Amino acid sequence: MQQYVEAAPGIRLWTEQRGPADAPPLLLVMGAQASGIGWPEPFVDALAEHHRVIRYDHRDTGRSTWSFDTDPYPVSVLAEDVVAVLDGLGIARAHLAGLSLGGMLSQLVLADHPDRVASATLMGTNALSTRPYTAPDGTETPAEELPAIAPEILEFWARPVEDLGEAAELDRRVEHWRLLAGGQLPFDPEWYRELERRIIAHTGTYTPPSAHSRANPDGLLRTEELAANRVPVQAIVAPAEPVFPPPHPQHLAQCLNAVRVTEIPGMGHALPPAVQGPLAAAILAHTGAVA
Repeated sequence: MQQYVEAAPGIRLWTEQRGPADAPPLLLVMGAQASGIGWPEPFVDALAEHHRVIRYDHRDTGRSTWSFDTDPYPVSVLAEDVVAVLDGLGIARAHLAGLSLGGMLSQLVLADHPDRVASATLMGTNALSTRPYTAPDGTETPAEELPAIAPEILEFWARPVEDLGEAAELDRRVEHWRLLAGGQLPFDPEWYRELERRIIAHTGTYTPPSAHSRANPDGLLRTEELAANRVPVQAIVAPAEPVFPPPHPQHLAQCLNAVRVTEIPGMGHALPPAVQGPLAAAILAHTGAVA
């Protein structure tokens, strides 16, 4: 079922619900510039066997309102949209699963609205905390000295994006996914090309979103609030992760008092078929353990 919710005056967010209406709600929070269609269909279906699964388009992606050029907003507003989706669908409390920026937005909701979260699974993200990372041998590493984003990813993001037509844009997006996938699993360019075709068809344009990369990222740290977190959190370890590689997930787990740290073999910063089953199983094991 598709439905629009109003996040703010003039801002409508596209949502889709799947699964039994009376099942525990699970909200999927995508990354920067990413439509909710980026959550693959079989993955959503697997979760919907046990949950009322909601995926949605961030503002300035997909079918939601594109407003940044006329009304800029900070990144933190996207976390307010998470709560607005719950409000708009009449959901008092939900499980969250956040990827990349979606993991950061989920942390903001955990910090600022913990009563709205039943559990959270965070993947491909970093802790919004200045707490040092403590290694198993007791060595401490300042948060700002944890591994940086892979240079080839930063170089790709720095390239200007030219409008050379839809076919060229698809090629560019597939190359982006090749870098994000991390290299431990076989890369199927046609799977990613078809994913992006669906996203373009859903959005109605091949023009790539850019608002989130231009939004003000200030004010995201929640060191003390996350240290006080009591909501059950699962941190996903992706060994091929090129954006926030290990030990970022272990640091995240320490900062949020995570009850689970789960490794998904071969996973990078993407959701190809090989990781969907194990990841869905990990999320369901985590949500199923929460009363």
